[in-house]
Amino acid sequence: MSDESINSLEQKIDHLIALSERLKQENLALRQRETVLVRDRNRLLEKNDLARARVESMIARLKNLGTEG
Repeated sequence: MSDESINSLEQKIDHLIALSERLKQENLALRQRETVLVRDRNRLLEKNDLARARVESMIARLKNLGTEG
């Protein structure tokens, strides 16, 4: 194998190592973002459930008012 071939192979390997590191960092950032988004989604679902329960409670009270009068 010639020096030129070895240098070319070395450059390709260095490029792949750099790419691998960049992808690891990107993957970590995406996983962190996913964690935040899942937590936010769960919070929103809880708020939605609470709002639904409150609206259903108000509707039930209004129905009771209608039947009392």
